[in-house]
Amino acid sequence: MRHGCKVNHLSRTHAHRVAMLSNMATSLIMEKRIETTLAKAKALRVYVEPLINRSKEDTTNNRRVVFSYLHSKEAVNELFREVSQKVANRPGGYTRILKTGIRHGDNSVMAIIELVDYNENMLKAVTEKKAKSTRRSRGKKADTVETPAATTEEAPKAE
Repeated sequence: MRHGCKVNHLSRTHAHRVAMLSNMATSLIMEKRIETTLAKAKALRVYVEPLINRSKEDTTNNRRVVFSYLHSKEAVNELFREVSQKVANRPGGYTRILKTGIRHGDNSVMAIIELVDYNENMLKAVTEKKAKSTRRSRGKKADTVETPAATTEEAPKAE
């Protein structure tokens, strides 16, 4: 029985799972978006969000802790220099998981996991929504109502 076991083992040993999550987290930080299965994406979110949260405060100890998880100097530098600047005022929820369908080979559910502040398409949609003004019906009814009959009366009839 699995009472209270909250870790998805992903059909792997502990060492294999930790190495896989470390590699996937490094790829996510460097590429900003990766495609994987839904189960791996959910496991990766739990793995990488505390690391991003640690990167908000750039101290030597935080860099060492993150390096012990990622094992990549380039990924740690990228995380502490660029990613932490973008997520500085965000209280959490640094990743987004989007389901993309199923894989034809084994019918597993595929997903894209990405860093939230790096998706330009969704950021443009948010800024467009904010720029939109509220819709008001006052004054517009009288201004916009033009009868098409008034324009047809002005044209001369050819009989």
